[in-house]
Order: sequence, then structure tokens, then C-alpha cells
Amino acid sequence: MKVAIYARYSSDNQRDASIADQFRMCRLHAEKQGWQIVEEYSDHAISGSSLLRPGIQALISDATRGRFDLILAEAMDRLSRDQEDIAGLFKRMSYSDVKMFTLSEGEVSHLHVGLKGTMNALFLKDLADKTRRGQRGRVEAGKSGGGNSYGYDVVKKLDANGEPIRGDRRINEAQAEVVRRIFRDYAAGKSAKTIAFALNRDGIPAPSGGDWGFSTINGNPKRGNGILNNEMYVGKIVWNRQRFVKDPDTGKRQARPNPETEWVIQDAPELRILDDDLWNAVKTRQGEMRTERDESGIADVRKMNHRRRPKYLFSGLTKCACCGGGYSAISAALIGCSTARNKGTCDNRTNIRREELESRVLNALRTRLVDPEMFARFCEVFTQEMNLLRMEGRAGIASAEAEIAKIDRELDTLLNLILKGGAADAINAKMVLLEQRKKELALFLAEAEEPPPLLHPSMALQYRKRVQQLYEALQDEEEEKRIEAADILRSLVDQIVLTPVDGKMEIDVQGDLAGILTIATQTQNPAAGKAAGSQLKMVAGAGFEPAAFRL
Repeated sequence: MKVAIYARYSSDNQRDASIADQFRMCRLHAEKQGWQIVEEYSDHAISGSSLLRPGIQALISDATRGRFDLILAEAMDRLSRDQEDIAGLFKRMSYSDVKMFTLSEGEVSHLHVGLKGTMNALFLKDLADKTRRGQRGRVEAGKSGGGNSYGYDVVKKLDANGEPIRGDRRINEAQAEVVRRIFRDYAAGKSAKTIAFALNRDGIPAPSGGDWGFSTINGNPKRGNGILNNEMYVGKIVWNRQRFVKDPDTGKRQARPNPETEWVIQDAPELRILDDDLWNAVKTRQGEMRTERDESGIADVRKMNHRRRPKYLFSGLTKCACCGGGYSAISAALIGCSTARNKGTCDNRTNIRREELESRVLNALRTRLVDPEMFARFCEVFTQEMNLLRMEGRAGIASAEAEIAKIDRELDTLLNLILKGGAADAINAKMVLLEQRKKELALFLAEAEEPPPLLHPSMALQYRKRVQQLYEALQDEEEEKRIEAADILRSLVDQIVLTPVDGKMEIDVQGDLAGILTIATQTQNPAAGKAAGSQLKMVAGAGFEPAAFRL
């Protein structure tokens, strides 16, 4: 029997050596049973509350491909502690004819899944409750209840039993001076963006170690994040502003605000960096900024326009050639380098009108993206390569089909031998091996894909006709048609690189070959176009790129 071993450790006072210990015990058990170990999978320091782990995902993928017959682990909680996940894993493995076996529970059954899944889920809840109780206790003792804030260092100390004492902080004087500078500049009327530019210009690293951005400084006043909203700077520790809930579909944590009545606030005067006058001056200016926007109505209008107006046609596809950052709207009509505007670490200050960019790119998509002569040559070379792939693919499929037919004949022969009184044990063992091989071949045939359809040089003309139709649809009175046309046109572009040259903008458009092939063949299945597009590297030797051009 072919076996895969899985090991994991996470939060319950385990260490990296725990993985090796789990592997060792599982190997010993497999050896005693005479099982063949074909692969070992592991996840280090990752919680079992989600299946979004590289090791377990690789195991699931290989199991569905029939690489092994059984999964062996130390205990069910190594595989998952989530009720829904362990039940789903068991169901998926049952469908793939892969058994689950653990040293603690033995062969996993529906009963194990129900009972152990509940127990493991309760363990996670108990662990979370204990963690929160510990954090609350630290906060009430005047210590930090979570991660570290900019301006402070973590104090590492041990208690009498050698256990780490958690939550102690001390002021980092160099960072504290940066905090004071930010507050002074903001109170003096400077914007967060201007402050970020100055910090980057002076080579002062941000909390993340990279460049400062205005959002790092502004943060979110309601959530209490961002430099300007951290009450620890005036000697107050605020804990439990928000809670995190796991999205059942993605497994990712989502922040949810807690009511103010559930906040825990504790004085910590030894952590004060700012005096009350400077803090209050900043809070006053923040309030004035919000009030001015509300009274003028600008903020509300922007929100309404944002909800009504979709992103511009090539949003997210434009890149700055100088820094690699994206381009974003700086007004209703202009777009510019986001890095230059928000961080000041890029010198590209050349902007371009959004309508001009869209007009130039759309015109090129209609007339220049696929040159008929070049595309005809591309199709010729591409077709040659695809024919080779077809021949190789069909050869493998034909070979598998022939071997299955041979196995069927051998099985019939062996069955007849048993009926005639042959040695049943020996013959049965041979039949088991043949059935296993037949299963592997059947799985190969089930996953084998036919190469995509061949191209025809006339598709260049079909492509131009289709793009013209989409261009006209952008002007249609029906919103649904405009949105659909915009989505399809976006699929033709991989990225648009903008390069400032002598005050003007050069535009390099890199086409998405999969999208081009999809609309050129009028196919309703984008996957077919993507399959063909994946072969682009194979024909690169022809010395041209039919999907790239400069404006």
C-alpha cells in the first residue's frame, strides 16, 4: 500500500523538532505494516484552523491524482481542527479512494470525523479564550496586549521559572523623535503626504522598514490605527477595539469593530511620548478637516460619484516605467504615478489625460495590435508547434488506451485460470497489481487534455472586426453592453507601461495573447485561448511578438 505522511505543529508549545518526531513515529508504524512511503508533507508553525496551508494543499492535490492510497498522521488534529474542513477533507479523500489513518485514532471513520471534529473545534475556541484572557490581564497590568507599535521596543525578560514575561515595552528614543516630528508637522498644517515625502527624502525607514506612505500616518481614526491615532503615544493602552472573524469561504480573517463599551483602556504613563497639547492640536486639526469636507459637501459628492462612476477602462493595467508602480487617478481627468504622488520616491511627475490614454490604446487595439502579415507568420509557426504537441499528446493517450486493452485481456485470462482451479492466491495478487495499473492509466486518460484548436491566418481580420464591434459597444446607450465591452477589451491587455520622454508620454502596450486568441476565434471558452497562449514561449524563436507594440 502506498502511503503519504503528514505532520504539522503550530501553537500549543511545540517546536520545529516536533515535525521530525511525528515523521519518525509514522515511519515506524508504516514499516511495521509493510506500507510503502511515497511522500511526506508538513506545515511548520501554521494553525490547524484552516486548510490554507501549503503542505496540506499539496497532499490533497496529490491524493486526487492517485499518488497514494492512504494518508498517515499522528492524530486527526494534525490534519485540521476545523469541523467543516476535516469533514470536507474526509469526504474528498473518500471520493478519491484514499483512506485516512492516524496513530491516535486508527483508521478514520465518519464517527471520528464527527466527534473529533467537535473536540478540536472546542480546543480552538478554548485556546482563543485563554489567549484573550491573557491579553486582557496584561493590558489591565499596564502592558501591551498585542503587537508592537512604532516608537517602542519589546522588552525581553524571563520570570523565576524561565518563562518569557510578555507585554513589556520601552520607548525607542530615535523612533519617538520621528513620532514627535510627524505630530508637530501635522499640527503646523502639513498634509500626511507632505510629511511622508519628507521622511522618505531624509532616509527614515517606515514601521515596515520600507517607504512611508500617507496612509501609514493618517490611518483610520475610528479603528485607532495609523501614527496620528495611536493613543499609546499619550500613555494610554487601548485594547479590544476590534475582533477578527474568519471568512468561511477564504479562511482569511476579517476585522469587525467592537462597541466602545467593550474597549479596555489602561493608563501607562511610562510609555508617553507626546504631551497633551500636541496630541490635542492634532485631534483638533483632524476634526476640522472632517468638518470642512462635510460642510462643503465635497466628501459626499465624491462618495456618490465613486459609487456611480466605474473605474476607468484600463484601471490597474497602467505601470510607471521609472519605478514599476501603478498609475492612479489624480483628478477626474488626469492619471499619474502613484509612487511619485504618495511616497515621493519616484521622480516621474509627468501625467497623462485619461481620455488621451484610452483613445490611443483603443485605436492601437483596433489597428496595430495584430498585424495581418505578422499574425499569419505567427499562426504558421504556432501551428507547427501545436501539431507536434498533438502528436506527442495523442501518442501518450494511444499508448495508455492500448495498455488498458492489454490489461483487460490479461485479467480475463487470469479469471479463467481461477475458474479452472488455478492457484487463487498467486493469481489474485497478480490481478490486484493489474487493477492498480489500470486505475492509474484510467486516471491519466481522464486528466489528459486535447491540444487547443489550430489557428488560421484569417483570424487577424476576424480579430479586427471583433474589436471594432467592441469599440462601438463602448458608446452604446445600454450600460450592460458598455460594461461587457469594457471587460472584454481589458482582457486583451496584459499591461500598459508609461514612459515620460521630454515632457511627453510614450505608451508600451503588452497584449494578452490568450485574450486575443479568445476573441479572434469567437470562442466562448477563455480557457481554450489561455491554453493556446501558454504556448507563446515555444514559438518565441520566430523573432517577433505579435502581442506587443509602442505608441
